[in-house]
Amino acid sequence: MGRFDSIVPKVACIGKQNAVSDSVDSIQVALSSALGGANSLDAVEQLRVDYLGKKGQITGLLKALGAMAPEARKSAGQAINQLKNWAQEAIDQRRDGLLDSAGPVIPVDMTMPGFAVSPGGLHPITQMMYDLDDAFAALNFEVYQGPEVSTEEYDFDYMNFPPEHPARESMDTYWIRNVAGNSRTCLRPHLTGGSVRRMMMGPPPYRFVYPGHVYRNETTDSRHERAFTQYEALIVDRDVPFTAGRLLIDTILETVFGRPVKTRMRAGFFPFVEPGYEIDMECQVCQGAGCSVCKHVGWIEVMPGGVPHPNVLRAAGVDPDEWTGFYVNVGLDRLVMMRYRIDDVRLFHGADLRFLNQFR
Repeated sequence: MGRFDSIVPKVACIGKQNAVSDSVDSIQVALSSALGGANSLDAVEQLRVDYLGKKGQITGLLKALGAMAPEARKSAGQAINQLKNWAQEAIDQRRDGLLDSAGPVIPVDMTMPGFAVSPGGLHPITQMMYDLDDAFAALNFEVYQGPEVSTEEYDFDYMNFPPEHPARESMDTYWIRNVAGNSRTCLRPHLTGGSVRRMMMGPPPYRFVYPGHVYRNETTDSRHERAFTQYEALIVDRDVPFTAGRLLIDTILETVFGRPVKTRMRAGFFPFVEPGYEIDMECQVCQGAGCSVCKHVGWIEVMPGGVPHPNVLRAAGVDPDEWTGFYVNVGLDRLVMMRYRIDDVRLFHGADLRFLNQFR
C-alpha cells in the first residue's frame, strides 16, 4: 500500500460494515501516497489537519460510530482507532525525516573565529577571606562556619551582655519573629556568639578562625553598611601570653598587605573580653596623613581584641581558672578598603560591574 504500511499491521476488517472497511482502506492508501509526496513541513502539517483535525476524515469516521448498530460498533471502533494510530505515527515519521534532512536552519561558517569567554573573578572581600584563611592555615588554625540566624542566648547572654544593654534593642539588631522556643531569634550582629558554639563542640585547647556575614540596623555611610563581613580568630590554651596576641595581629596584617603595617592598641571595653582592646592600623588610603575614611586622624579601627571574659568561657563549659586565650575580630570590609585604597564601603555591595571587574 505504500512506504508507511510497515508501521502497524494492516487495519482489520470490520466484518459486515463493508462501507466503513472500504473507507478505512481507502484513507490508508490515500494518506500513504500523500505522505510520500509531501516534501515540506507545511505540507505534512496540512495532511495532519486533513486527516486528524477536528474536521478530518479519520475524525469523521469516529463520529459516525454513534450511528452504527451496537453489535458492529466495537469491531468498527477498533479498526478506526488502529487507523488513527497508524496515521499519527506515519505523519510524525515523515516530519522527523524532513527535519533530519533539512540540516541547520542557519548556515554555520566553521572558518569564523569564536567568541571569547569572559573570565569570572572573586569578589575582593571573598579574596581577602581566602588570603586570611591561608595565613591562619600556616599557623595551624581550623576554619569554622556557624549559622547566620542565631539567638539572643548565644549572641548576647553567653557574650556577657547585661540585660539592659542597648545592642539588644531593635535599633541595633535585626530581630526575627519567634517561631518556636523561648529564646529570641535574630540575624547575628557579630560572630563572637559562634565562638561559643564551636567551643561547645569539644574540650580545649582551641585554635580556630570564624569568617562570615553579620547584620546591623544602622545608617549607611562611607564607613558603615547594614550587612558586612567579619573574620574572627580565637586561641584558648593553658598559657597564652599577651605578646602572642600582639604578634598574631601584626602577622595577619603583614600577610594581608604584603608589608609591615603600623598598629596600635588602646584600652577598650567589650563585654566578652577582659581586658579588652581597640586595635587600630595606620590608614592605608592616606598613609596616616588623614582622610575621610579615617576621619582625618590617620588611624582606623579594624578589630576589637582581648582575653576571653571568664563568663564567656564558662558559658562554653571551659574553666577560666585553667584556660585563657586571646581573641580578635577583624572588620574584613575595612581591611579590603585599606588594601585597595577604596574610600567608600558601599561600593562593595552595589553590584556595579565597572567596579568589581577591576579585581578580576
